Amino acid sequence: MKKNTHPEYFSDAKVICGCGNVFTTGSTQKEIHVEICSNCHPLFTGKQKVVDTQGRVERFKRIKEKSTGKVTARLTHKKAKAKK
Repeated sequence: MKKNTHPEYFSDAKVICGCGNVFTTGSTQKEIHVEICSNCHPLFTGKQKVVDTQGRVERFKRIKEKSTGKVTARLTHKKAKAKK
């Protein structure tokens, strides 16, 4: 077998979650930063949590509001035109 082909394995790697939970596991990295862990994940907690790292939820809401406004304007325009 070739030597030095596998990375170093840390049996006491520290995992740090965005919620503040810290636990140890085995990994090839000494420290791991995660956004969601089993302590705060909706599947395990039963609570809904929106994870938005790049503003995608707000962007979706803005696009949806704009398109809803256009649809409403089109419908009122069609109704007004039909009454004539």
